[in-house]
Amino acid sequence: MIHPESKILVTGGHGFVGSHLVDRLKALGYKNIVAPTHQECDFRNQEAVRRLFDQKKFDLIFHLAASVGGIGANQKRPADFFTDNALMGIHLIDTAAKANCARFVLIGTICAYPKFAPLPFKEESLWEGYPEETNAPYGVAKRSLVVAAQAYRQQYGFNYVALFPTNLYGPRDDFDLDNSHVIPALIRKCEEAREKDERTIHLWGTGEPSRDFLYVADAVEAMILAAKEEGIEGEILNLGSEQEIKVRDLAQLVAKVTGYSGTFMWDSKKPDGQPRRCVSNEKCRRLLKFSPRYPLEKGIEATVNWYREAFRTHR
Repeated sequence: MIHPESKILVTGGHGFVGSHLVDRLKALGYKNIVAPTHQECDFRNQEAVRRLFDQKKFDLIFHLAASVGGIGANQKRPADFFTDNALMGIHLIDTAAKANCARFVLIGTICAYPKFAPLPFKEESLWEGYPEETNAPYGVAKRSLVVAAQAYRQQYGFNYVALFPTNLYGPRDDFDLDNSHVIPALIRKCEEAREKDERTIHLWGTGEPSRDFLYVADAVEAMILAAKEEGIEGEILNLGSEQEIKVRDLAQLVAKVTGYSGTFMWDSKKPDGQPRRCVSNEKCRRLLKFSPRYPLEKGIEATVNWYREAFRTHR
């Protein structure tokens, strides 16, 4: 499905995950890669998408562009998270299907799963309830793109694979505390507290919810496998580590890696988000022969090292 001369579009190719994917594709010898910036192509605009496809016929599309953020950002801008993500995906699916794109790799989100889905999450549970309220608009928008892809497959023979990764983290993540997810937020808070010799860090929630974290390099490898593998058209596949950890324990692990020796104060008046998250990789192992390589502590160490280097570079 993918070969060295394939013409590849990576949406979100300058973002956290997308930039890693572009680098990995280049390292594997793929040269015909287009990764437009938001200024070069606003995927929320249907005409802009059509103009991009008029310029080049794409054999393979990785759709990673998304409006994302943590619980606070989702609570402040739920309409933006719903509309931006729905419009980008629908415009791309419509245009790609009508242009006979050979393979479309759609990147979903763990936030699309029902709030109380049985653990570990399995793909068939995706439709069995409403997502957790604090990020439901984002989750529903991403879930709706699977419905769109299925509809275009039925009408146009659209060749897509949908990947639903769990919480991703790693170098180049967003460390802005207004938008960041839990691991980059913890790393930044621990690093700044350690440097300032502060003995207390205040964190949202109770620390009791659990999460499943996947290192970005592992996620990228699975995406490339999904582009290559035959016979998986129309499939939905989870991507995760299958290692569930409480946020409270995660904070202690980040403290250990960063060298922060103070305490954490949990604000139970702030929302926890979804109570538990952990996905089953069984289908992904079976169809893609994929298993993650990075244990959580090793991935956090790599992320902390990158953050420290980036901080020194931009200081």
